[in-house]
Formats: sequence, structure tokens, C-alpha cells
Amino acid sequence: MTAIVAASSSTAWGWSTVTNTNGDTWAVNDSLVPGLDTGSIHNTGTNSLQGYGGIRMKVPGAARLNGILLRGFGLTPDSATAFSSKAAVQIGGVAVKRSLLFNTTDSWARFLDSFTNTTSAPVTIEVAFGGQVGYNTGTNQSAIASTSSGDAAITPADGWASFYSPSAAAGSATVNGTSATVTGTFDRVGDFLRDPFTVALPATGDESNHPAFVNTVTIPAGETRSLAHFVVTGLSETRTPPGGGTTPAAGSQVSAVQAKAAALAAAPPVSDIATGTLCRVVNWTVPACGGAAAPALGPVVADRAIGATTSSPYNVVGKSITELKADMASGATNAQQIMRAYLDRIAAYDSGPLGLHSVIVTAPDAMAQAKAADDARAAGDKRPLLGIPILAKDIFDTKDMPTTGGSLVFAGYQPKKDAWLVAKLREAGAIIMGKANLAEFATDGHFSPSASGQVWNAFDPSKSSIGSSGGSAVAVASSFAAAALGTQTGDSLWGPSSAASLVSLRGTDGMQSTDGVMPLTYVQDYAGVISRSLPDLALLLNATAIDSPADPLDDVANGHRPSDWPSSLNAGALQGKVIGVPASAFLDPFGTTGTSDAMRAQFAHFVEAGATVKPISDPPNGPANTAGDKGFEGWRQWILAHPDNPYTDVPSIIRSPLRLPQFRNTATYTGTGAMTPEQVAAFQAARAAYRVQLAAWLDAQGVDAAVFPGQLSDIHLNDSIQPSFGRRDPQASAAGVPTVIFPAGVNDHGQPINLQLEGKEFDDAKLLGMAYAFEAKANGHVAPAISPVLPFATATTGTVGGSVPATLSLTLGAPATFGAFTPGVAKDYTANTTANVISTAGDASLTVSDPGHLANGAFTLPSPLEVAFSKATWTEPVSNDPVTIAFKQHIGATDALRTGAYSKTLTFTLSTTTP
Repeated sequence: MTAIVAASSSTAWGWSTVTNTNGDTWAVNDSLVPGLDTGSIHNTGTNSLQGYGGIRMKVPGAARLNGILLRGFGLTPDSATAFSSKAAVQIGGVAVKRSLLFNTTDSWARFLDSFTNTTSAPVTIEVAFGGQVGYNTGTNQSAIASTSSGDAAITPADGWASFYSPSAAAGSATVNGTSATVTGTFDRVGDFLRDPFTVALPATGDESNHPAFVNTVTIPAGETRSLAHFVVTGLSETRTPPGGGTTPAAGSQVSAVQAKAAALAAAPPVSDIATGTLCRVVNWTVPACGGAAAPALGPVVADRAIGATTSSPYNVVGKSITELKADMASGATNAQQIMRAYLDRIAAYDSGPLGLHSVIVTAPDAMAQAKAADDARAAGDKRPLLGIPILAKDIFDTKDMPTTGGSLVFAGYQPKKDAWLVAKLREAGAIIMGKANLAEFATDGHFSPSASGQVWNAFDPSKSSIGSSGGSAVAVASSFAAAALGTQTGDSLWGPSSAASLVSLRGTDGMQSTDGVMPLTYVQDYAGVISRSLPDLALLLNATAIDSPADPLDDVANGHRPSDWPSSLNAGALQGKVIGVPASAFLDPFGTTGTSDAMRAQFAHFVEAGATVKPISDPPNGPANTAGDKGFEGWRQWILAHPDNPYTDVPSIIRSPLRLPQFRNTATYTGTGAMTPEQVAAFQAARAAYRVQLAAWLDAQGVDAAVFPGQLSDIHLNDSIQPSFGRRDPQASAAGVPTVIFPAGVNDHGQPINLQLEGKEFDDAKLLGMAYAFEAKANGHVAPAISPVLPFATATTGTVGGSVPATLSLTLGAPATFGAFTPGVAKDYTANTTANVISTAGDASLTVSDPGHLANGAFTLPSPLEVAFSKATWTEPVSNDPVTIAFKQHIGATDALRTGAYSKTLTFTLSTTTP
């Protein structure tokens, strides 16, 4: 179960805010909600930084998450201007800690990062410091203003580089605030968005907004090395300063920032840094250590997936609902094995500081529900979704789990009954196994931040998941559930599905009910499902596209819902059809072409399936906005339908101080309040009229459907600001016409891409058929690599540790002992024990839990315990195969030793992927 963390007192974009004397602010991505905990700057008040000051680290041989945007430091304020790690983040044997110090008078921050080698051999790592200073739309595009060399080309000869967003020609007034990074020494400049270690920073385009300063650092065994960077910020030269006064003159802020950067480069302020830390900084000239020890490492956060196993013998990875149903019907598996596999994967890949954070909570009786499904099947139950585990976005009411909307505003609130779609899924036999993470109250179309953490991308865990249904999509893509409920007000079905190579339908208004769903925009909100395949989607629509008697908004679709969605899946559905490509639909607002070119290349599959593809004009613009506060009305209707909820008035919810900082507005509500029936009817009529207008447009263009993109660019990093991707919406949300979303392979950088087909109102089933025909040719779905199959094992622990899987046997010999350690003498102590292996599996591997350090009560030895096996892998069955387990403990001449016995309990696991 994922806990909801405490709220911050911040009132700006960010989770702790530091304010300069000039009125500008730094929003720190610390561990407070939504807990990105990267230690980067989400943004300054003038947007001089837009997700900057993060670090990536590349460790040779690291198994997983190597090179990601690091997070999980437990970074909290020590004072109003100082932050430090409360834990070290470990990747591949290197543990990293961060500290931040702000000078609010001179508007600079110092980032001090320490890297400790916890292994017994030297290691050479690469570290990239940087982030985002702009994005390529108009005057948001950044440029290099100058460097310490006096030019606009960054090289290792430079001690600093400054950035700005010119309002016109080079040297013109900066629109956003300006900044400079003071680097000390560094090796090269990379692309922080894609891969700073292998991709150089481009000179132009969207990726040029993401500089990275890369250092190569060699760390002796058991030692620590550090890097220090300074970042200076300045104000906009086209806007009134946040602290008041006149707009700065063109070039004045850029020059002031460069002068401060030069001063910092000449005399970096480091007198407050402890000697043992300062002497280990490698990118500045510092005093020698003179015997000063590095600070203690303290608690370490490691990747929970390393060494994780599953106790389920059934592999759920990549399995569709259709496949799960077939395997349960044949007896190859059962609902309990499927549920256990999903729960183990959530524990390994989703939880913890380095997890994806796509699931807020799992049902405490999930396994009991799975057993009940198995019992029902044995008794002859034939329901179509019997035993299928499904997640619900945490704005869907669930009577057996809290529904919080991802907000502290509703912490602990549990409705009395299920949302309509939840109830229909349960009736079809599905198990609602938990609640998916989301953007609080579905408020964000670019990220999914909530009081339970922010969701990370399933394919690249440095990036955004896109849209408010990010948790639903990431969980399905990562095989944490068979499908998930989501919602869309703008892009939050198609966006997250596109980022995760999944399938969804934003149906015609009313096709699926929003009864029991927390609102964002009354009438416009749509409740739907995200699935792995189109056949899965059709099965889920059979269960959920049903009129809710309690929902007047879904009545518009009465008489138009298909009676059997799977029958629409016809591989010949595109034969003779004409697909239109709107003139500007595939033009990326960020100016990139790699993604749109990859999408256009996929149009060939429409032709292979028998369709004609042709260019058409852009769709007509939608109607003017109608009167009324749709958000307020949505919450008013929700309160009326939920008399047991903690609030009786809308402002108590939407203006609550418990909301996330980036959505928080505690000012007195002064809007128009409740909508009149006439205003509601006018809004519905405007949408209906737009649907008619769009149908006429398709007819006039001579097409059966129009194709639109998913995301049009590489997705930005998760610690940055909106927009997180190149976005052009179809008309589904604005008009209520249907769009089906489906995978179309990858772009030029390997990122998943999707297409959308938009049709006339109530063309929903026809669009599913066309997408199915496309998929039959394209096979566009791709799977993430960062959440692979977990080895199957059952483990038990003992004095030394052991593991007894169902088809494996591991027997340990007598406990190993080093004997007495001699203080003051440098020596490597050794000890051995044995293990006996019996395996009937096709393969097996022997692993040990993190050896850590031998402990004597609260006192631990400085050097880590080392463990080695004479044999650790088997590729065929074996019987009574002996293994020597060797232990080594180094004692240094200056190591302090405490009287008493030292010990460490280890867990040895014998596992297999082919039981």
C-alpha cells in the first residue's frame, strides 16, 4: 500500500519555495508532495529554469535504471535556504547524496553532489548535471547568451555558460528570466533530455534547451568524490519584476548574471563545507584532505527490483485479457496466480523512491477476491471478465477502497458505493485490484502528480507519463494489471496511452458514464478504459458501455451503443475506406520532425489494409465558450451525489489549502457558481452542434475518418514544466466525437508513438474496426524493457539464509565465522561455508541479498562484507551440486572497532525463470 505523504506549505509551482530579495522564487523538487525528490529546480518564478539542476549518473555494469534522472534522496529543508539528502540513492554500487544552498541576495544556488563507491574495487562513473532552460515555441526557445570565453559555444575551457530566451534577434531582451551555470571543470556538454553521455547538445531546436555538463569521476573502493555546481538566475527583461518596479533594460539582467557567474567561478563560496567533503570535490581546486574522513554515508535507497522475485509460476508480462482468459479456461493458470504475479511486480517495480509510482493502493483482499473467482469458475461461472485484475483511476468511486482524487483534500474518504463503470466491471467478474495514480483531480494534461507521488514514464523513468491518467497507462504497460479505468477531459486517455503504446477509446459523448467519477469539467469529462489490445478494449466496452439510470449526461448515447463490440473487429474494415490527414495535425509545436515523420511512415499500413490516405483541410474551429463555471458545476453535482463526503460546498474542495502546491489557490472563490439548467443545456447544445459541423467537414472532404497524432515530440523530463510534449488535440474532447487510440511503433529515438482515428458521432465501433485492421498490418505495440519478467522463487530466511522454491532445493552448511578481528592492523579476513543445490528446473541462479556491513548492535564496520560463490548459475537440472560460499571482510589500520560480536543475516535465493 502506498502511503500519502504530508503536504508542503509552498504556494508556488514547486514543493518548497525559496524567495530571492528581488521577488523571484526557486521551486525545489524535494521530497514533499508530490515527491519528485530529484533535488532539481522545477522552475523559477520567471522561468529562467524549467526543471534544472538534476543529475544523471552512468555506472559501468549497473543492471537497471543506469543513467536515469536520479531521485529518492529524501531531500528536505534544513533551513529556509538549505536542503540536504536524508538518504543516499544507490545505482550499481555507487551511492549519491545531494545538498542545496541558496543565496537569496545574489540569486544563486549551490548544488553539492557526493558519490560513494560501496564496492571493493575502483569505479569510473560519468555524471551529468543540467536540465531544461526553455522549450521550442516562440520566445520560450532558449539560447546561449555567452560563456566565460566570451563566445556562445560551450567547451571544457569554459568556467560558466549563460542562457536566455531572446525576444527577437540575438542579444535582444530576454523574455523569460536568464540563468548561468558555473561548472568548475567538466569533460563535455551533452543532451540532458535524451542521453547526456552519448548525445551531444544540439545547437538548435527543442533539444538545445536541455544542456548537460558531463564529468568523468574515478572513485577508489570505499571512497567518496564530489561535484559542486552553481546556478545564478536573473529576471525577465520584458516583464515587470515579481517584486515590483520597472522592467529591466534589455541586456541588463543577462550582464548581471554573467558578472555574478564570473565572480563565483573566480572564488566559489565553499567555506561552509566540511573539510572531509570539500577535499573530495573534483571539479574545483580544493585543499588536500590531510586525513579528514568523508562524512558517514547513512541510509541508502536502492532499486527494489534488484533481486526481486515472484512466488507466482505464471508469467503475466505482456499478456492480454484474451490470453489470460484462455489460460484460465485451459487450466494453465488461475486468478490467484495472475493476481500474485501482478502484486509482486508492483512491489518490485512500482513502489519505493525509485519506483514508477503508478499505483496508489492495492485492495487488501485482492488475493481473497482472486480465490473467490477461482471458486466461481470451478462452480461453472462463465462471466466474461471473471478473475481479470483491473485498476481504477483514483477518481472512480470504489466502495472497498478510499477514493482520494490523488489529493489530501479527500485523504481516507471511502464512498458507500462503486462508480457505474466499476460496478459494471465487477458484475462482469473483474477484480478491481487497486487504485491507479493520477494528476490530482485530473487537473494536468502533461504530468500525473498527486499526494501519493508523481507517475514516471513506463519506457523511460526519467520522463513524464503524460496526462492525468498516467498511472493507469503506466501500470498496464508495465504489466501491473490487465487493464485500467481512466478519464479524459482534454488528452488524458490518448496522451498516456500514446506514451505507453496502449489502446483506448474516447467515445461519443455519453457512450460510457461518468456516474461516480470526480469531475474536472462538467459534461466534457469522459470515463473510459486503457488496455493492451483492441480485442481487450472491445471486451471491456461490452461490460462498461451501458446506460446508467442515475446519469442524465449519458442519455445522449441511448439507442446508439453497440450490442457487441468484439464483432466490430474486422481485419477488412479498412477495405475501400478513405482516411484524411488534416493539414496541420502532424506539425509539432516544438518544431521537431522525427516523431511526425515516423507517424507518417505508418500510414502505409492503412494502404496495405485497403484504404486510401489523402490530405484534407484542417477541421473547423469549435464554438465559442458558453456561459457557466463547468468545474464548479461538476463538483456541485458530485457533492449532491455523495452526501457522505466531508464537504458541503464546492469552494472547500477547489480552494482547499490541502491541494497540491501547483494547483493550490486559497483565494476566496469569486466565480459564477452553480450553472443554471439553461446554461447546462446551452453547453450540451454547443457540443452537439460542433459534432454536426465535424460530420459535415468529413463528408465535404470525402473521407470516412481523420487521422490525428499522439504526442508529436520526444517527451520532456518529469521534473519540468508544461508543456511536456508537442501536442495537437483532435476534436474528441471539445465536441464529444469518438477517437480510437492505438499503437504505431516508435519514433526516431525509440519512443512509443500512437495514432488516433476520429469519426462522426456514434462511429465508435466503426473506428475500432478500422484500428483493428491497421493493427493487423502494423503490429505497432511495443513493450517497455525496464520492468522485465521477475524470476519465480519462494524464499525463506534462517541464521545465514536460504531459499526453498517449489521446484528447487537450497541447503546451507554451518554458519561462517571470521574469528577475532585485530584492531589497528590492516587485514583481509576470510571465511567459508557451503551450500547444496538440487534443481529440476531448466535454469537456476543463486543470489544473495545486499551483504551490507557487519554490525555489533548499532555499530557497523566501515568496509562492506563481500560474498562470492564458486558457482552461481545452472543451465540444466542438477542434484546435490556443492557450492562454496566465500566471505571476505577488510579491516583497516585506522578502523575503529567496538568490543563484542559482529554478525549479519543474509538471504540466499535459488531462483528460476523456467520452473
